[in-house]
Amino acid sequence: MSKSVTRVRAALEAAGLPADIREPGETRTAEQAAAAVGCAPDQIVKSLIFRGEESGHVRLFLVPGGRRLSPVKAAAAAGEALGKADAALVRAETGFAIGGVAPVGHIAPVATWMDPRLPEFAEVWAAAGTPRHVFSAAPEALRRVTGAVTRDVTE
Repeated sequence: MSKSVTRVRAALEAAGLPADIREPGETRTAEQAAAAVGCAPDQIVKSLIFRGEESGHVRLFLVPGGRRLSPVKAAAAAGEALGKADAALVRAETGFAIGGVAPVGHIAPVATWMDPRLPEFAEVWAAAGTPRHVFSAAPEALRRVTGAVTRDVTE
């Protein structure tokens, strides 16, 4: 098992959440992930990472798989302009490679926002550290563990 998946499992267990990490196949897109686990695309949590232009640190936005992030709303939530986070910055601040960023298990605290549509579901699925691994959680538990601020950040 990869170090990233192991770190996600440890974070889930430390938070008292089920650490049922699955490898259902390719889950690089929300549509692939939804098909692989048998849920609606909006039940897939996209972990979108940007670089804060003023702070220089990564900012994480948890959004439903069927929605698009609004750059204007996301920047307003973050309180700063947002730009592309390169692979080196994402790895340095989260410990994950782009494409497998999990909402939990980061190597350092990451400012996080969650779209309010995710808690409309009893269960959501998120990346577990690789483009092939996922885990499920209750959205409110995920919000609590990540410290996410609930904010409308989608179009």
